[in-house]
Amino acid sequence: MTTTRVPPQGAAIAPGTPGPSGGVQTQPPAGRPPASPPTTPSPRRRGIGWGARAELMILIGPALIVFVAFVILPVVLAAYYGFFSWSGFGTPTDFVGFRNYITILSDPTFHEALGHNLFILVMSLLLQGPIALVFALLLNRKLRFQSVIRVLIFVPYVISEVVVGIGWSLMLQSEGAVNGLLEKIGLADLQADWLSDPALAIWTLMLIITWKYIGFAVILFLAGLQGIPDELSEAAAIDGASYWQVQRLIVLPLLGPTIRIWAFLSVIGSLQLFDLVWIIWGQYVSSTAGTSTMATYMVANGRGAGSFGYGSAVAVVLFLISLAIALIYQRLVLRRDTAGALTEKPNTTAEATS
Repeated sequence: MTTTRVPPQGAAIAPGTPGPSGGVQTQPPAGRPPASPPTTPSPRRRGIGWGARAELMILIGPALIVFVAFVILPVVLAAYYGFFSWSGFGTPTDFVGFRNYITILSDPTFHEALGHNLFILVMSLLLQGPIALVFALLLNRKLRFQSVIRVLIFVPYVISEVVVGIGWSLMLQSEGAVNGLLEKIGLADLQADWLSDPALAIWTLMLIITWKYIGFAVILFLAGLQGIPDELSEAAAIDGASYWQVQRLIVLPLLGPTIRIWAFLSVIGSLQLFDLVWIIWGQYVSSTAGTSTMATYMVANGRGAGSFGYGSAVAVVLFLISLAIALIYQRLVLRRDTAGALTEKPNTTAEATS
């Protein structure tokens, strides 16, 4: 039996000295640093092959063709026709330059319609948002008939605008169901011309819009509440926070991205509002009742007046206003939510230490 002598710690090991396991230990020459282990090269990106490109074109091609044909091309044609005085028949030849746009921007009727759109925009955020948030917080708790209440709130949103407009216009007429009900319950003094009085018509429109679209906001907020962990609320409740303190300090900040997305959709919808106003008030009553919008102004002064060039110019102005507000909202409000979603982090490799 042989024993191997292990040198003390820090002692130099001569080349060729047997090691503890019987092998031979080697030592680099004096003055030369030990070699560092080889580093793993970073993976090199490979380009997309022709097969993958063909597959992408097959999958994206049909949708891209539809988008270009029904979105991009109409915008381009509207911008082109807006420089002509065109009746809609034949090839436009009467070039008027920016005269249509100057007329639009100097028309008091268009200013009034733009003011109505901005009023609807602000009031939709101030009315629908808080009401929908309260409904969503209540429906997020365990309640009796919870599913039935959710359905009843969401039903108006899925009803066609034509049905909603005709139904409300029949009920709110001077001899309609609302005034008849007020008379039967002894509140005849509250009867009013809900649709023709300029002081009431815009608020009547806001009531109909809120009733119609609040269900969408409630469902959207409920979906956002489902993504908030219950552990956070439970931990805050253990620490002594009340229910409303939990909602104000924990739930609402975490629900912020959902609220901002809903507000963005509400802003765009308010700027493009057309169908309910056109169905309930029509082409002529909407302007006299104080409920006209930029979209109704476009149809009334474009197709209704037989001036498709002017109507195309109004469409371009409406598009630019919506685009400008959307970009400003994206820049100031949604930038924080999308900051990490549209950027790619660079690949980093851990450097080996010697």
